[in-house]
Amino acid sequence: MLLPNFWDDQEKSNNVITELNSLKDIVNDIMNVSIKVKDINSMIEEDLDDETISLIEDEYNDVKDEIEKLELFQLLNNEYDKNNCILEIHSGAGGTEACDWANMIYRMYTRWIEKKGYKYEVIDFQEGDEVGIKSISIIVNGLYSYGYLKCEKGIHRLVRLSPFDANHKRHTSFASVFVTPEIDEVSDIEIDPKDLKIDVYRSSGNGGQGVNTTDSAVRITHLPSKIVVTCQNERSQIQNKEHAMKILKNKLKLLELDKQEKELKSITGEQMNIDFGSQIRSYVMHPYSMVKDHRTKYETSNVNAVLDGDIDKFIEEKLKEDKYE
Repeated sequence: MLLPNFWDDQEKSNNVITELNSLKDIVNDIMNVSIKVKDINSMIEEDLDDETISLIEDEYNDVKDEIEKLELFQLLNNEYDKNNCILEIHSGAGGTEACDWANMIYRMYTRWIEKKGYKYEVIDFQEGDEVGIKSISIIVNGLYSYGYLKCEKGIHRLVRLSPFDANHKRHTSFASVFVTPEIDEVSDIEIDPKDLKIDVYRSSGNGGQGVNTTDSAVRITHLPSKIVVTCQNERSQIQNKEHAMKILKNKLKLLELDKQEKELKSITGEQMNIDFGSQIRSYVMHPYSMVKDHRTKYETSNVNAVLDGDIDKFIEEKLKEDKYE
């Protein structure tokens, strides 16, 4: 940061500052826990009355919770865990209900991102026919964002009384979440222009008159791998194409690093049909309240808190399960 040319590349400098702040937070948390442990030990050495014992017990429980949070970093030690990530949400079976559910999922993750102090950028957005979203892709910027959010990839199922049904019947909706790490080392990826099919179209998302009235959105299909990447957040077609190419190279890099199908699934997750029987987590709002992860069996009755971004416990349980498999 002391180099004279540090601010020449705004994006790179912002990433460095974000990483620095995240590392400072980790160091500060460790130092604070260390101080609290020393304080507890000093109190134990004294003659203890009931009030002091009660105080020590409270301090002990607080420190225990903080240490458990710090121990999560030991579980985030895979190759790409520190990286930023690309988070994609797609509505599934359920029509209007599913589009609304995809929008609720999107809100849940953006709330979580804000609570973590991360930043995100919408790179592609497709509105639902009536409400909600059909699909959305965002880049999440923050240290360990992939390490955490990789636990969320899969099918998410909602059961509720439909606000769109005149008879107010119970409906089941699905949305898929797909997470990939953002990889910086993609300059060595060469793509033959003959292998690309590039389409341009009018942006469907919010972004001002310049975005919505010109054919600025770009869709790139890599024919050999069948990978499709779209981008429409920038105002110009050239910028969107550059952004889409970067994401395409990112995905091709993953394919290059993981030739075997089994290794590929360990990074990007196995694709599943977005319907019954394939969900990783169920969010039930009627006839009772419960969110249950079908992989770890962890559950909570506070559905509203979860939909408001309180998903850390689900992530923690999944990281522990993966660690000890």
